[in-house]
Parts: sequence; C-alpha cells; structure tokens
Amino acid sequence: MSRKHPIIAVTGSSGAGTTTVMNSFKHIFRREKIQAQIVEGDSFHRYDRKAMRAEMKAQEEKGNMNFSHFGPEANLLKELATLFKAYGETGTGKIRKYLHDAGEAEPFKQDPGTFTPWMDVELGSDLMFYEGLHGAYADTEINVASHVDLLVGVVPIINLEWIQKLHRDQKLRGYSQEAVTDTILRRMPDYVSHICPQFSRTHVNFQRVPTVDTSNPFIANDIPSPDESMVVIRFANPKGIDFPYLLSMLDNSWMTRPNTLVIPGGKMGLAMQLIFTPMIMKLMDIKSKSF
Repeated sequence: MSRKHPIIAVTGSSGAGTTTVMNSFKHIFRREKIQAQIVEGDSFHRYDRKAMRAEMKAQEEKGNMNFSHFGPEANLLKELATLFKAYGETGTGKIRKYLHDAGEAEPFKQDPGTFTPWMDVELGSDLMFYEGLHGAYADTEINVASHVDLLVGVVPIINLEWIQKLHRDQKLRGYSQEAVTDTILRRMPDYVSHICPQFSRTHVNFQRVPTVDTSNPFIANDIPSPDESMVVIRFANPKGIDFPYLLSMLDNSWMTRPNTLVIPGGKMGLAMQLIFTPMIMKLMDIKSKSF
C-alpha cells in the first residue's frame, strides 16, 4: 500500500459486471478532477488470443481440461504484483493493452486479440485503477492484494453471472451457447480455487441478487434488469461508514448485518458514488500530506 501513489482495484470474474463498476469510478475521477492510470486485467494475460487457443489445446492433450484465464498459469500475476509495488513506491511501472476487437486494434495497426508493446506508466497520475480478474489475488509466492489501498469485489450470484456471460458472449462475440457453456465448465475449478478466495480480501463487495427466477440460467431470454434485483453491499470493516446517511439517501434500503447493506438494484450507481467518493478523497488527502 502507498500514501503517495494509491491503488484501487476492482476484481470480479468475466461477466460479473466489473466494467459497469469501472464506469462509476470514472465518473468520480472526472468530477473530482483525479488523473487515474487505468490498468485492464486482460493486459496481464500470459497469452494473446491465438496463443491461448493453442495452449488450451496443448493442455487438453496433456489431460488438463480446465486450463483457463481464471488460473495463475494463464496470467502474468508476478508482473502484476511488480507493477503495483513499483507504482506504489515510485509512481512508475510497465503496462500494456489487450486489443479486444477491431475498433481497439485499428489505431495500433495490429490484429484484434493481441497485446500492444509494454510501455512506461505515464508520470503524474494521481492514482492507479485496475479492473479485472486478479486484483485481490494472493498465494504463497505472489500477493497482488497486499499492494492495493482499496479493493472492491463485484460478485453477482452465480446464476446471474452465468446469464450475463451467456448473453454477452453470444450477442457481442458471436459464440454459440454450447461454446459459452463449455467455457463456464472449464473455468469452474479455477473459479473456486482462485476467484472466490479474492472476495474474502476485498474491502467492499457488491453482490447483485435477482428478484426474478434464474433457476435455469441457460434458458433465460433476458438479463434481469436493475429494477428486478437487489444489491448486497458488504464492508469488511464497517468502522467509519455512515450507515444512517446511506440509508437516508438510498430509498428502500436496509441493513441485514452490522456490516451489510441491501439496496434496490437501480440504486447501485448512486450507492457507489456515495460510498467511494469519500474513500477516494481520503486517499487523495493522505497523498497530498505525504509530499
């Protein structure tokens, strides 16, 4: 962790909705005139798209049917921890971009599914903001989470997470339902071993719970809307959280435990603004006093 160069990380699995959370943080950064260095978790995958397919095939031939981006072997987690450590200490580090589609790839004159060359972090940023799979990762050798000042988990209940992934991958990426289902099944061991434990290290978790039937996510025609869901917000340390204020500002919300707030799904964006703005401004205040 760092006083001079704070790091915020949003962690959640593919299809969990971390991008929506990232956009909420960007609104805060823009409003408060905070210059954030954005780091996308996909940029720390070990393999580009073509190489990943080849490695998955090679792993299957060895009998490993569960090789996935959720696991450490398919990611540069040591390099991610090194980036966080370097940034926290000096405001520097090495980053790159993963080019998801033709629109992202065209300015770089590269193919989609490839990485840009490594580059230095631009000097002068106020903080670093990471969004991806492994912001709270830790094992016996690598501890990414230890370098992060504010850790946020985004964790829809599993059926909702699957619905969101099925719809995104089929409609936006053109995959068949069978292909997406195969991906879900292949990733499950790594999800249990390497994704779930991260949510015990986060400072705040947002878990969206639908209020409509999602018993069989593989036949759902639509993703439950925000108005068809509630959001469970858990604070690892509730000390300093002004719950009476949050309850007064978020209509139809209530507390189920001393550290747990439940709000209507449509209020999630507002809740993030109310919760994280003072946390971010505190980090900025500490930063200003450390120079």
